[in-house]
Amino acid sequence: MDVFDEIVDRQGSGSYKWDSDNDRDVIPLWVADMDFRTAPVVVDALRRRVEHGVFGYTLVGDSYYDALTGWFSRRHGYDIDRRMVLYTSGVVPAISAIIKALVKPGEGVIVQTPVYNCFFSSIRNNGCVRIDSPLLRVPLGDGLFTYEMDFNDLERKAARPDARMLLLCNPHNPAGRAWRREELRRVAGICRRNGVIVVSDEIHCELTMPGVEYVPYGTVDRDVNGGVPQAIVCLSPSKAFNTAGLQIANIVCPDEAVRAAVDRAININEVCDVNPFGVEALKAAYTAEGEAWLEGLRGYLRDNYLFMRDYLRNSLPECPVTDLEATYLPWVDVSALGIASEVLEERLKTEAKVWVNCGEMYGAGGFVRINIACPRSVLAEGLSRMVEWIAEARTEME
Repeated sequence: MDVFDEIVDRQGSGSYKWDSDNDRDVIPLWVADMDFRTAPVVVDALRRRVEHGVFGYTLVGDSYYDALTGWFSRRHGYDIDRRMVLYTSGVVPAISAIIKALVKPGEGVIVQTPVYNCFFSSIRNNGCVRIDSPLLRVPLGDGLFTYEMDFNDLERKAARPDARMLLLCNPHNPAGRAWRREELRRVAGICRRNGVIVVSDEIHCELTMPGVEYVPYGTVDRDVNGGVPQAIVCLSPSKAFNTAGLQIANIVCPDEAVRAAVDRAININEVCDVNPFGVEALKAAYTAEGEAWLEGLRGYLRDNYLFMRDYLRNSLPECPVTDLEATYLPWVDVSALGIASEVLEERLKTEAKVWVNCGEMYGAGGFVRINIACPRSVLAEGLSRMVEWIAEARTEME
């Protein structure tokens, strides 16, 4: 049996994903964490740290930075100067602090919708204005579609006098795109011409489909700007290694003055301290053993995606699916069902006993986002419940 086929009982463990609903029969295919145990090398490192028995304030030392910079250099050709790195408790707190540091209340932050919903709240909570630059949907046929950036629209939005920042999602959640180097070069050129700061959320960077390349925006930004990187990049092992609860992330900020401002905002927001388990988990994950486990995970997620794609193609052909290049969060067009996706989410949860995310969360109604990072037997049962409920609901409406 594949290690990822093992069903780990998460109910009653304080899991946000599994314990947020009191109905124990609901299969949660919603919030973005995985139902797999993390890599054994991470578990072993955490066990050793627990056995020490003292959990005081954490000093982040050289071995942490060596693990981080070594991983991205070896695996992605992304050379990070450790002096550019600020650590914090998560990518969302990082984004919020960056906005606080660099965008004044009333100024604009561009997002490419549909996009991760916490982008919206981080902009709103800092008193800033959200500027939408919607992605362009591209039909591919055979029950698939994808997205492209609307560069003409992005140019217009970046030229607005109030536009100060672009929040880039690379790879993109929920569009499932791993942006190509040329696409990112065009983004860099547009933003440089218009004086727009690029902040790239790359939390899903390790979760590309096998054979699909992740292009670090920091490498593109460096090339476009004559070897002097300017963009801010946010990184964390949390999505790839299922360690979100350990709360560790890194901000790569090349400009010294900007980095000082962001560091100050991190302290103002009181997200400057991290716990020892997050530090040890990152160091363990970014090893050869962690990489081997990750490659197994990527293959399993690819097979889960193919299973879901084919299942929906046969059972719900009117509901096309994104051609998933990255993440474990396929995006499904349910507009043909004739029911608002907010309503669909609630009825699937209460009646079909399966929980997915509605598209409205991400700025695009008529879609649902499905988390496939679970054992295939769980995914199969969840999809079966969805399809069966939809068939019954259609019969009632006829």
